[in-house]
Amino acid sequence: MFLGHFAAGLAAKQVAPRTSLATLFAAAQLVDLVWPVLVMLGVEWLRIDPGNTAFTPLDFVHYPWTHSLLMVVLWGALFGLLYRARTGYQRGASAVAALVVSHWVLDLVSHRPDLPLAPGLSTKVGLGLWNSVPATMLVEVALLAAGLAVYLSSTRARNWRGSLPLWALVAVLLLIYAWNLGQVPPGPIAVASSALGMWLFVLWAWWFDRNRAPRAEPAPAPA
Repeated sequence: MFLGHFAAGLAAKQVAPRTSLATLFAAAQLVDLVWPVLVMLGVEWLRIDPGNTAFTPLDFVHYPWTHSLLMVVLWGALFGLLYRARTGYQRGASAVAALVVSHWVLDLVSHRPDLPLAPGLSTKVGLGLWNSVPATMLVEVALLAAGLAVYLSSTRARNWRGSLPLWALVAVLLLIYAWNLGQVPPGPIAVASSALGMWLFVLWAWWFDRNRAPRAEPAPAPA
């Protein structure tokens, strides 16, 4: 998934209104933020295999430290504990921990059976949504629309910086999603390098979310 993970982060703002959307995005994408580093270090690896699924040519050969169920649960628990220790905000801590785990759940739906359950186990799972391009696009765009609707119903823009950059982010996500369809990357390092660009979306979310307020917060009095 790509859009689906961002959708989860957007929707989580309703559950944890005091948590920055940047933190929610980082949690929802945590394993994909760590994964490219491990690929570059040779700890995890993939190969380019056109036809591997209808939707993507990426064959995720070995990624148990970021994408196995056991490790995702551990990553989520660690993220939640660190967030709780730093902020004291239990709802936010629970939300970020759940978001980390949600990444594996969404990947379970989309991936072919390549998701490990734990490092060292040979059993791999995946429901294979990526075997259908139309179904994948329908599900992901619907998830993004739903997540955006929840975010908009939970927050309001204080100024233009809380509105225009949000819609620009949605447009960029959709453009990247459409552009990647049918693309065959030159190699694993190129894939990992481009994946590091997702950190920019975390910073982008921090920028506009700090210019939005919970819907329950009263609007400022006219000057």
